[in-house]
Amino acid sequence: RNLTRDLIIREAVVTTEAKAKEARSFAEKMITLGKNGSLASRRRALSFISDKDAISKVFDVLSERYEERQGGYTRITKLGPRKGDAAPMVRLELV
Repeated sequence: RNLTRDLIIREAVVTTEAKAKEARSFAEKMITLGKNGSLASRRRALSFISDKDAISKVFDVLSERYEERQGGYTRITKLGPRKGDAAPMVRLELV
């Protein structure tokens, strides 16, 4: 939840590959709810991410940006292994 919230607010985060793949699905669902724009969709989004600033950004800014797009709102770019434990690091960003 926190990684998805950070992705929505900052529009790009650097994290491990496994976490990015999981957060991507949640972020795409939140943007799809934002495109719907109904009160029920807003409440469903608030039940997952309790940050009102992030939800207002989804429903006001991101829903207009991705109005014509049918999906694929995020991009994962591989950065290489992390120094300490060699975990594969990626940059997850909104397209």
